[in-house]
Amino acid sequence: MDKNQMPCELQFTSADISVGHTPILHDLSLSIPRGQITVLLGPNGCGKTSLLQCLNGMSSVSSGSLTYQGESLIDMPERKRARKIAFLPQVRSIIPSIPVHTLVEHGRFPYQGFSRRPNAEDRRLVDQAMKACGILSFADRSVDTLSGGMRQRVFLAMVLAQATPLIVLDEPTTYLDPKSQNEIMDLVTSLRDRGKTVIMVLHDLAQAARTADHLVIMSDARRVIASGPKEEVLNTSAISDVFGVSMHRVSIDGGWHYLFF
Repeated sequence: MDKNQMPCELQFTSADISVGHTPILHDLSLSIPRGQITVLLGPNGCGKTSLLQCLNGMSSVSSGSLTYQGESLIDMPERKRARKIAFLPQVRSIIPSIPVHTLVEHGRFPYQGFSRRPNAEDRRLVDQAMKACGILSFADRSVDTLSGGMRQRVFLAMVLAQATPLIVLDEPTTYLDPKSQNEIMDLVTSLRDRGKTVIMVLHDLAQAARTADHLVIMSDARRVIASGPKEEVLNTSAISDVFGVSMHRVSIDGGWHYLFF
């Protein structure tokens, strides 16, 4: 199917978004396509994270609607939502001193009973996720002994083990060195190639242009000023209007690369 004609995964319609009693976004209408990588770009404080947090209940839609594959997400029970959407926040101030495989098993909690004992299917999916993220050989290592890039692989394996159609990542490459950033972006691309829908916040414009299928640009006025297929959005003035830089596309070794200055 043409990427420009992919069905809708998420739909915000005239949505007002609040954190507690504080209004953040007003009258938001936005479509997120299924089976693609959508990247949210915008200055700090423009509401990107609050928009994402509607998907795990940390922020709320006070008016308007938010649907997932046509079903209202606003009143969806927490466990049902966790079987559809996996959310990896940016800030993880405490790195757990537990084995890698134990942390990855946390992704299976939405499917387990009160005892949270993993069954054979849980263990299969955990091993599969660790293998996909290249951490199977670290399964018995303590998470707090790993490098930043390797820890991020572990957290990605946890959300992959959750076996949801939609994966949400808030700044997954923050604080990582360039090599680790590229490796994480390759993993994100592989999630899309497995049929997942991915929504993430990034700050690196070149990284976003290289990875995204679909772009959403937000302004410091907390408004979406551009949304659509990557090439269409990059050919508007949205990047220069928000970030004060211009996009330049150059061909290197037969492939297109994006420079912003």
